[in-house]
Amino acid sequence: MPPKKKTKKITKKNPEKSENDLEAKYRRSILDVAILQDHIALHCESVIKVQSDRIDLRRRLRDMEQKLQHERQDHRDVNSDFSRQYKTMQTELTNKAKRMEKEVSQLKEDLVLCQEELRKEKREREQVQQEKDAIIADLQHKLDNMETDYEKILHETLDSLTSQLSVARQGWEDKHTTLHQNYKELLSDFGLNALHI
Repeated sequence: MPPKKKTKKITKKNPEKSENDLEAKYRRSILDVAILQDHIALHCESVIKVQSDRIDLRRRLRDMEQKLQHERQDHRDVNSDFSRQYKTMQTELTNKAKRMEKEVSQLKEDLVLCQEELRKEKREREQVQQEKDAIIADLQHKLDNMETDYEKILHETLDSLTSQLSVARQGWEDKHTTLHQNYKELLSDFGLNALHI
């Protein structure tokens, strides 16, 4: 079968419908224009902000360049000051080293004199120590003799005191026995037994 041919239908447009379409297109155009105006306003604001940022960045760049210049100048000043201080310190250290060398030689001489004096003092000290040892040995001998004498005197005194205490004890015991007997008799006179009291 052969294909069917398409036939075009011619439709007549409705004049009311075309007016409504025009009105809708007009409203749509107004909305598009408002949207485009908003878009342009936003774009203008962003352009103004970018320009403001650019101006601010340029100003900051100038400030940074000035600060960098100041830093470089300060760096040069510090370097020159350090160089001057280094030279001054180097001169001072050289002078100090010379003074120290003189002082070392003087101290070496003093050391030799001190060592000689020390040897002399050691000899004298040894001699004094020997004399002290001899005196201490003599005193120790005398102390030992005195200790022996005191020990003898102490023993004699203790023996004498012991004998005196024995005599006194015997006297007290006799007196005690007599007193005890007297009290016993007194108690019995009163009709009391001493064992019950």
